[in-house]
Formats: sequence, structure tokens, C-alpha cells
Amino acid sequence: MKIVVKEVATKRELRQFVTFPNKLYKNNPYYVPQLVQAEIDTLTPEKNHAFDVCEGKYWLAYSDGKIAGRIAGIINHDYNQRNGAVYVRFGWLDFVDNKEVAEALVATVEAWAKTKNARYVCGPVGFLEFDVSGVLVEGFDQLPTAYGKYNAPYYATYIEGLGYKKEVDWVEYQIKIPDKFPENVIEMSEKIAVRYNVKLLQFDNKKELVNKYCDKIFKLMNRQYERVHGYTQLSQGQIDDLKKQFIPLLNLKFVTIVIDKDDEVIGFAICLPSLSKALQKANGSMYPFGFMHILGALRKNDTIDSLLVAVATEYQNKGITAMMFSRLWQQMHDNGFTTIESTRQWEDNLQVRNLWNRFEYKLHKRARSYIKEL
Repeated sequence: MKIVVKEVATKRELRQFVTFPNKLYKNNPYYVPQLVQAEIDTLTPEKNHAFDVCEGKYWLAYSDGKIAGRIAGIINHDYNQRNGAVYVRFGWLDFVDNKEVAEALVATVEAWAKTKNARYVCGPVGFLEFDVSGVLVEGFDQLPTAYGKYNAPYYATYIEGLGYKKEVDWVEYQIKIPDKFPENVIEMSEKIAVRYNVKLLQFDNKKELVNKYCDKIFKLMNRQYERVHGYTQLSQGQIDDLKKQFIPLLNLKFVTIVIDKDDEVIGFAICLPSLSKALQKANGSMYPFGFMHILGALRKNDTIDSLLVAVATEYQNKGITAMMFSRLWQQMHDNGFTTIESTRQWEDNLQVRNLWNRFEYKLHKRARSYIKEL
């Protein structure tokens, strides 16, 4: 078997790069295809403001002339400057069950990293924290969220065989929405509002959210997420990209923020009806029927994803998270949801984990990022 690794150089090859896992996992009940055009835009410098601080290269591996794997090499210069060392990331890693293919792909990124005087190679991670990160190591019989990723069990085996060690794990929880909410949580939320002079907001129209509070949400996110693995401060261009991506999908019933007496956002929680099954039906395309599946999932669903949660440091451990979710849980229950899926969160995020302790839940998926010193 002859393995050849070739850098992606044309639009056709970029599309092949994006669609390769759709073919690799065809008919796999746990694989969730991403929207092809959205993935292409993410990987195109002119379409993604992440390239203001990043650079990247993409490669396809061929075995006997057929595509057998893919990998991206990424440098986030902002992250490297903040950490005082050159890290090269690998991401968008997928390959057939073949050790030689995995070795050839990773060796290609390592060779590129050496030309950049990198000290470390780590991954899988993307350009920014909002790109899919990690190799699935637990939960191979579970459906990923739309913002997670499925991979076969052999990925971790081959990566570890190449000398990579665990850097960080992300975990995902499945939480049952109770028929009746704990009265003490509701009572506590009312007392918290008075005690700390804060106010819980929900919105009737997106215009108020976008014009008055959206940038304040991202301001808090930049402040609170800076300690999260791989996170870099979002620029205004990157914020605008995220607004375009997420705001059209939001149902305001499942968005809540907490403001202080000066109208500053000190906490927010954003949830979204699960799009996993809709994306499976769409099979990577919005047209002709993909958008209908997505709209249907946004309107009627039994599972909701907890996308983003943050609370200002000075208000942590004061019940603000429970305050926000007491309102959201009631909305979820009233709208027929039975299950919350947490998207991938750092395994040491005790604040969010403690929130689930009040309810019936289980940890059912785990993803891992690796690192190797060159």
C-alpha cells in the first residue's frame, strides 16, 4: 500500500477535504455531517476572520490513488504570543483504519511545524475555541451534538502510538429535564436577584438582544473564557462571524442574561434545540431540503443543547448559573423538551458540573486533545 500526502491546492480538493468524513462514515448512525459550504467557508481565509490571527494548511492522504485521510495544520499566532511558545495545531483529522495513513498525516504536520520552529504539536483543535476540538474517546454509541464530532475508536490508539500524550479532556453530559422543578432553586433565584442587585432578562425580539447586549455578552466571554484551553480573545471580525452563524438559529425562549445595576452583562446562558438529527437528514447540504429539516428541528424537538454559559468571576458561586437555568428549565419543560445535552466542556469546569448535580444526569461522551514536544 503506497501512501501519498498532498497539500490541498484547488477548490475541488478543498471540497474533497471537507466531504471525506461523509464518505468515511456513510451509514454510520452516530455520525453527524457538517454543512459542506459552512465548512468550506471556515477553511477559507477570505471568509473567516480567524485568519486575522491564524494561518493554516490542509493535506489529503491517498492510498493507492484513493483518498484515505485528511488533516489540517494550524498556527494561532495570538495564542502563541500569549503563551510564549510556538504551538502548531492539527485539526480536521480523519482517516481510514490504517496505522500508516495516520502516521503519514501527522508526520506531515510535524514536518511543517519544524519549519515554523514550533516547540509543540497539539490537537485535534481548530483555529478558535468554537471549532470542533478533540478525539472522541468515550461515547461511541452516542449521537454527537451538532457542535461535537464523531470518530471511530481507533483514532486515539494511533495518535497515542505516535508519542502524543493527553493535554485536556472535554466531557458531555446528558441531563433529564424534571417534570417539577425544585422549589428551593426558584426561591433561591428570587433571593439572589435582591441580594446582589442583579436582574434576569429574556427577550421578545432579537433586535434588542443584538443591538443592546450582544457585544456585552462577547465582552464577558472574552474575559471569562481566557483561561479555557486553546481560547484566544475574539476580535470584532470574529464576533461578527459568530453573530452571522448563531443569531439566525436562536430561539429567544432559550436565551437569558443577567445584568448588574449598571446594565452590564454578568452572566449568560444560551441553548439551542438539537440539530444533530436534522443535519443527518440534510447530509451536508442546505438545499433542496436541508433547511427544512433544520427549521423543523428548531420548531419541534425533545432535546436541547446547552451551547454557552458564563458568569463573571466576581459573581461565581453565588447562584447566578442556577438563577439563569431555573428560568430556562421552565421554558424547556413548557415547550416539550425532555433532555438537555451539554456541548463539550472542559472536564475541570466544576461550576457547570455542580449545576447538573441537582438533576438526573450522566456523563456519556468524552473527547481528548493531545500534545507532543518536538
